Parts: sequence; C-alpha cells; structure tokens
Amino acid sequence: MEKNNFKYFLAANSCEGFYSVFDKSYLADGEWRAFIIKGGPGTGKSSFMKKIADSAEKVGLKTLRCPCSSDPDSLDAVILPQKKRIIMDGTAPHTVDPSYPGVCEKILNFGEFWNDSYFEGNEKNVIAATLCNKALQRTAAQYIKAAGEIMLDNYKTALACTDKIKTEQFALRLCQRIIPENKNEISGKEWIRFIGGITPKGIVSFTDTIEAEVNEKIVLSDTYGSASNIIIEKIREYALKNGYEIVTLKNPFLPSVMTDHIIIPELNIAVVTENEYNGFDSKERRIHARRFVSYSQLHLSRERIKFNKKVVNELLGTACNTLSYAKAVHDELESYYIKAMDFDKLNLYCKDFIKHFTG
Repeated sequence: MEKNNFKYFLAANSCEGFYSVFDKSYLADGEWRAFIIKGGPGTGKSSFMKKIADSAEKVGLKTLRCPCSSDPDSLDAVILPQKKRIIMDGTAPHTVDPSYPGVCEKILNFGEFWNDSYFEGNEKNVIAATLCNKALQRTAAQYIKAAGEIMLDNYKTALACTDKIKTEQFALRLCQRIIPENKNEISGKEWIRFIGGITPKGIVSFTDTIEAEVNEKIVLSDTYGSASNIIIEKIREYALKNGYEIVTLKNPFLPSVMTDHIIIPELNIAVVTENEYNGFDSKERRIHARRFVSYSQLHLSRERIKFNKKVVNELLGTACNTLSYAKAVHDELESYYIKAMDFDKLNLYCKDFIKHFTG
C-alpha cells in the first residue's frame, strides 16, 4: 500500500444493525470543514470523491478513502486530516445533516445536475427497485443479527474462561511500557472507524491500512477476542488519559461490545487483534491469548463452540450473498439516475471544487 493511501469504513453492516460513525468523523470546532453530498444513486457521488482523493494524493496529502460497506468499490467519504476537511455521502442509510450549516458544514446538492423529465415513464421501475433493494438489505441484516447472537455466545464463553485480573495487570504494564505519561492533564482525542466489514464481496479487512499508518505493531493473537478486548480497552483509556490522539477500530460484527485495534499515531504504534478475519505479517511477535485464557476450561465447551463457528460462517456467507443481490438491484436503480444526470456540468463543478478542497 502506498504511504499516502489509507482505507477505513465509517459504517458497518453489524450484528447490532447498521452502525454508522459518519457524524463522528470530523469535529464541529470551527477548524474542520465538512461537505455533505445529497443525491440519488448513480449521480456520481463516489466518482466525484475518487477524483478528489486522486488529486489530494498527487500533491502529497494524506488521504483517507472510506469505501461503502454495501459496495467496497465505491467511496462513502474522503478525509484529508492535515487539511481538516471531509467530503461524504450524506444520504441514507448513513444520513448526515449539518449541525452548523455554513460554519462547519456545507450541503452539495447533486440533484441540481439531473433532469427530472428523464424519470417520466420509469417511476414504477425506480420505486420497485428501491423497495426490492431495501427488502434485501433487511433480509441480510436478519442473517447478520442471527450470526451476532452466536458470535456473542462464543465470546461470552471465552470471557468466562479468561483471567480478567491477570489480563488487566498485563495491560497496565504494557501501557506503562509503550505510552509515555503526559503531565499536562490534557485529555486525548478519539476517532472511531472500522477496517473490516460484511460486504457483498464477503468479509473484507483493510489490515494494510494499519501497516501504512505505523512502523510498530503489537499483535494480540486471540480467536475469540476475550483477552485482546480487555487489553485494547485498557490501552485506549490510558492513551486518552495521557492526552494522545488515537484511532479506535471497532469490531465490525459487535461494535458496542468489542474493539479490535488501537492506533496511536504520535507514538507510531498500533495494538491489533489477529483472528480469522484479520491477519498480519507473520514476522511480528505475538502475544497469545492462551496466556490469559484457560483452554482446558474452554475445551469443555469445544463442541458448542465448533458448532457455533460453523453456523456463523453459513449465516455470514448467506448475508454476503444477499448483499450481493441487493447491490445488483442497486446497480439497476443507478441506471435510471445515470441517464438523467448532466455529467459534463458535474465534471466542471468537480474541477473547481477540487482546487478549493485540496488547496
């Protein structure tokens, strides 16, 4: 991965429902500027943002590309952290509305570039495709929710076999070793994102992003996340208490329960969880969960855990296939809007906007 190209999801098709952190991807502090695109499918939102990202990278700006969890080939947002600017798709399901319009945020209405007359005669087709897409999304969400209940059972089973005191003591020693104390008593800043997601292309994980962000990684090898979650939460608290800016990467399946990774940019270090969905360079030294988890105790639930894993894989596989069908319907829906768009006019607008956004 190029050093100025990073990928993060700002939303997840999680087992807890659609989980969005779009509204937490910038600060309404007078310094950040957020541009929120409103427009239908196929109106060029993603292509517009890709052009912006390409231009930013060409001039050497750190550029965060944020793919869509329902279509990883499309972009939902582009963030330029050095410039404190973000442009994002503010339409459903990750609807974003400005809190301080004109001060921190601006709406970009792509509806200005389409001709309503092109929809005449296709109204029923557009409505039918929209409803079909939503129905498929709901079905996929049901499969994902069912998988989450079973994943949670395995997590709780492993947690019951985890020596929490020993794990917390290790986490504190690790914090003291890798995070210098800050005597200024200034609280840190937290950005919440994902590098993994349940998508039409299967389970995707952008672990290369972490490789590009830092030079040093501490890898926690933990199949169930019971020990790694305790360690990473302790590191999160310790870093924030000592005034560091951190990037918290939530678990895309159970985001309110588990955190997978923490990046501390100032220290050029990340603490990451390795499991069947996240793999890292084999040369990295591992801290194995068996140091904190009683595998002899966990072995008593082996058959249930094994069965649970099989069911989860089936459910998530079916969910991904359903999301793929939903994307195909969405592509059909886009075709109606593409015909209605004046892309020449949009491209001219894009050229002017890029100068403002990256300059």
